[in-house]
Amino acid sequence: MEDEDTGVKTEQTEVVGMYLLNEGNMGSNKCTLDYLDLSSDDGNIHYLRNIYAERNPGEVKELGDVGNDAQIYGSRLWLVINCSNKVEVCRAQDAVKIGKVNIPNCRSLAFHEGYAYVSSYAGPVNISQNAPIGRVYKIDTLTLQKVDSVLVGYQPEEMTVLDGKLYVANSGGYIAPQYDNTVSVIDLQTFREERKIEVAVNLHRCRADRYGQLWVTSRGDYYDELSSISWLLPNADGVMQLAGRIDIPVSDLCIVGDSLYFYGSQWSEATQDTRLYHGIINVRTHQLVSKSLTDAPEFGKMRMPYGIIVHPTRRDFYMMDAKNYVSSGELLHFRADGSFDYKVRTGDIPAHAVFLKR
Repeated sequence: MEDEDTGVKTEQTEVVGMYLLNEGNMGSNKCTLDYLDLSSDDGNIHYLRNIYAERNPGEVKELGDVGNDAQIYGSRLWLVINCSNKVEVCRAQDAVKIGKVNIPNCRSLAFHEGYAYVSSYAGPVNISQNAPIGRVYKIDTLTLQKVDSVLVGYQPEEMTVLDGKLYVANSGGYIAPQYDNTVSVIDLQTFREERKIEVAVNLHRCRADRYGQLWVTSRGDYYDELSSISWLLPNADGVMQLAGRIDIPVSDLCIVGDSLYFYGSQWSEATQDTRLYHGIINVRTHQLVSKSLTDAPEFGKMRMPYGIIVHPTRRDFYMMDAKNYVSSGELLHFRADGSFDYKVRTGDIPAHAVFLKR
């Protein structure tokens, strides 16, 4: 069928499960993969912890150190394992390993027409003004071979493909306090950087909506520059440019239809405390239409919110709580009206989730 909003042919697919990648505290080698079965109608919660170890018993050290992204492309599940310098590729249906790609200090994934793109800090974990400039690697999704790479900004994070361009949010996290403040624009035909768009310091998330806009978050500098979210849209000549900004911290987000669901935490070095924000932004009007995702007490009891994912049709949502970073976290489920449903124990630092569709 054809999507009435975008004109793009889409398949009617049913969500049957959700993979959750637990980061594991850096240096602990405790990145794990969990699975929530959403195909059952028996009224019970079917949540499986650490399934990668069970289904790949021959893998030494299992997944490795610090999970940083999880996405499904076609029939394969891709897992970015940051400090182990690799991208693990598994069968999406059962998480059995197919292969891996070695990428130094890898961060996030994007896909387009048979290729995977992986952002990379291109050097060891080392906060230094001499940290190398970042790269994006291009990988053939069938052969798992690296076919090209391109220089971008410093310490690149999330990426989005839109209209034949790859947009890369550069953070400059290793060269603080001189953070990067740009989004790199990569032409996918030539796989070369065309230009950079100045947005805000210490960029992180980069997502597209159905109107061809980009939403990019800034973590600020933790002192004077506060966290924010900006939107970019094409001008009359079709060139993407910064269009506006909302001064609210957004740590993670999920766009469904016109709604951008978000939560954010703002840390202040001056006051030595963290304040939690959450709500919904209308991507068409660029307005904050709700200052709250839910008023359920369980939401407020979360110790360290670390991820959000929203069901693409039902709009119920899941929050991830990292707790104290060194022991089991929790996955909390809220209904579309914001009421609390249930929670389960996860691995350490639950942070990245992706729905599995039939």
